[in-house]
Amino acid sequence: MIVIAIYLVIINVTAFTLMRIDKTYALHRKRRISERQLLTYAAVGGSLGAWLAMHRYRHKTKHAKFSVGLPVLLIIHICAVIALFRWLLE
Repeated sequence: MIVIAIYLVIINVTAFTLMRIDKTYALHRKRRISERQLLTYAAVGGSLGAWLAMHRYRHKTKHAKFSVGLPVLLIIHICAVIALFRWLLE
């Protein structure tokens, strides 16, 4: 269980950081992080971090992939974590 918790912390911090970096790059007109990479990190467990960064930095809020997709992924991840912990505790 501790391995799963550590993984989730690391992947969410990474997703949050990537969204922050991409916003900074956008403001300075530098080469951006691809939407595919941002969504991949969100899909593999970083949806909470990506969603928090999206709102904190007002980044990608007008893109349906992010404004709708991240909350959907977050709900799926919450349900999966609850189911996993229930299964592990049985």
